[in-house]
Amino acid sequence: MNAIVILVASYIALQIFSDVGSLRIVILGGMSIDAGTFIYPLTFTLRDMVHKTMGKQGARLMIITAAGFNLLMAAYFWMVSILPPDMGVGSQAEFGQVLAPLWRLVFASIIAEVISELTDTEIYSLWKEKVTARHQWSRVLVSNAVSIPLDSLIFCWIAFGGLFEGAVVWSIFFSNTLIKFATTLVSLPAIYLVKEKESDPAATNNC
Repeated sequence: MNAIVILVASYIALQIFSDVGSLRIVILGGMSIDAGTFIYPLTFTLRDMVHKTMGKQGARLMIITAAGFNLLMAAYFWMVSILPPDMGVGSQAEFGQVLAPLWRLVFASIIAEVISELTDTEIYSLWKEKVTARHQWSRVLVSNAVSIPLDSLIFCWIAFGGLFEGAVVWSIFFSNTLIKFATTLVSLPAIYLVKEKESDPAATNNC
């Protein structure tokens, strides 16, 4: 139970951190990339770990819950940004300038997250039930091979389409996708750190 609490809390926290980090676009290896991508890919591994321990319904509930917290975050920052500032401290305009654009990023993130990670959940489950419950690495790689580019495509064009030139948006897409795949490969062994959900009939072999 303690492990599940840590996994779910980490997933939601990294979702929020990545949304705020995505406000900054940086250059890495000559490619444009939103800074949220440095930690967001870890959520795919965490989602797979939660799916393994809590099953499909648990993973779905976590994804929807995280989307709700992202909306709450954006609403909270918006409310704080429109409240009159204490002029004894200063106008504090920087707060609103930095966090006001968060609504678009949060909207893009929620749409991308819900679609891609629910897709990941379905593919992960189908692979495990219809192909093999063995070789856990294979279900992670197959599901992520679909959900990662889908997530990047949806997020980049909703968040940055029309805001930046098309070449910049595609650069962000490709860099995001590459980093997410690299992170998947590095974090892949983590799937073996948690036990399979006991009530799942497919959990016959943890190899």
